[in-house]
Amino acid sequence: MARPLVLLHGWTMSGSVFDGLAARLGGFECHAPDLPGHASAAHLPPTLDACADHVHAHLPAGAVLVGWSMGAAVAWRMIERHGAGRLAGLMCVDMSPRMVNAPGWPHGLREQGAADVARTTARMEADWRGTAEAIAATMFADSAGAPGFSRADARAAILANDPDKMRGLWRELTAADHRGIIPQIGCPCLVAHGALSRVYPASAADWLAEKLPDASRYSFAASGHSPHLEEPDAFARVLTEWSARLP
Repeated sequence: MARPLVLLHGWTMSGSVFDGLAARLGGFECHAPDLPGHASAAHLPPTLDACADHVHAHLPAGAVLVGWSMGAAVAWRMIERHGAGRLAGLMCVDMSPRMVNAPGWPHGLREQGAADVARTTARMEADWRGTAEAIAATMFADSAGAPGFSRADARAAILANDPDKMRGLWRELTAADHRGIIPQIGCPCLVAHGALSRVYPASAADWLAEKLPDASRYSFAASGHSPHLEEPDAFARVLTEWSARLP
């Protein structure tokens, strides 16, 4: 029987961003829900708690959970609120448990301390279209995009969202701190990072791999922030091989 696999998308994206990957994962029963505030779930509250509760309510027992970017934060918040009892394993893709850098914490968004994040938030308020272009440009190692998902595709996906909802969720994400739950996550974990990520430093993945009780780490050499889009064949292989070793 196929193992259930739940794929959680990043901020401003939707479940459809995993269509190409899911087509390469024939051995799994794939689910890629739209998270609250996004796409078909735009009517649900755009908060991390709502995202976490929504995922937990529909999570099959024995599932492998893959969280990309914000999707990893949603997974951590779900475990904080509901535990990891239904999970066979968790894959965290290019995300930091604390997005804002501070003294003693250099593992957040590249070159983004509190003042920088405040300026970024102000730019979102003033120019959402320009913000969408900037987000799309930094999602990939190659600013043109990925083979099956271009920079223009990314920009269109971002602009399909309600900007007020996205800004509110951004504020929640930048205020969140999931460092406390990480050492308590007992299920097997795979920490994945794009070696060419323009969003998070490799040290964020290093920190997670060190603090999670049962973790391995994989770096996608040709990828930026979106390895499932940039190296889909390699991503599918790594995920499949790791999942095969799970209880």
